[in-house]
Amino acid sequence: MARKRTAAVGDIEIRLLRIFHTVVECGGFTAAEVELNIGRAAISMHMADLEKRLGLRLCQRGRAGFSLTEEGRQVHDACLRLFSALENFRGEVDTLHARLRGTLDIGIIDNLVTIPRMQVTDALSALKDIGPDVRVNIRMIPPNDIELGVLDGRLHVGVTPALRNLPGLDYRPLYDEESLLYCGAGHPLFARADGDIPDEAIAQADAVAPTYAQTLEARALHRPLRATATATDREGVAFLILTGRYIGYLPTHYAELWVNQGRMRALRADDYRYRTEFRIVTRSNARPNLILKTYLDLLQRQ
Repeated sequence: MARKRTAAVGDIEIRLLRIFHTVVECGGFTAAEVELNIGRAAISMHMADLEKRLGLRLCQRGRAGFSLTEEGRQVHDACLRLFSALENFRGEVDTLHARLRGTLDIGIIDNLVTIPRMQVTDALSALKDIGPDVRVNIRMIPPNDIELGVLDGRLHVGVTPALRNLPGLDYRPLYDEESLLYCGAGHPLFARADGDIPDEAIAQADAVAPTYAQTLEARALHRPLRATATATDREGVAFLILTGRYIGYLPTHYAELWVNQGRMRALRADDYRYRTEFRIVTRSNARPNLILKTYLDLLQRQ
């Protein structure tokens, strides 16, 4: 058969390709008659039309039975990719037409708003552009409560430190947070250079210990400190450090305001530091939710 450049694929070609696909799936013209609800002669005519349009011999048919040529197999593989792309396109267009309505319930731990990497904020802004009618509810609660809220459906999504993996939840990385050891203005260590601050001076200083959940690395660095005060959240840690009487760990983005004001400083930042990974938490096998899917897609793009 003479070769020629394939014409543009339009509605007619797609219809013929779907007939071809059905014939291949059924294993021949005769079996495809019932599936297509047309006669064998009509199927043969459509196949001949498709071969003419493509300039390719797609199959052998006759007394020996039905079989694909090598080119027919390749065209059929291309058909499957084409049909998949068309379905994806249709789904994306349907999503654009579907107006986002409803609520998005988010659980976040305290004091993340000052982190420079604003994926959560930027994704919420983009969600407002796409779905102006979406109602967003944010709850500032501890990590354990966030995970339980996602599990029982009270929350659609959460942002938590990487402390553990619970069955029934999916976790995906969001960003890392760095924490350093700080003291406040007026503390005996505040005016001393890092080289003049031995480990013993840090170990003997009054320190604030957090009572909220921490990573293994964070717990290991808190253990040598002389904890004479506790705090249930990071704002409480900051209050005590700012008294000038305690040392304690804070995220760098959260302490930055007071550092710039000269009210806090980091102690031996190269030695006393740790990183905490934060993750997006969703429920495994949750019911489809277009608002949540859109928000997660926007987070991924950020």
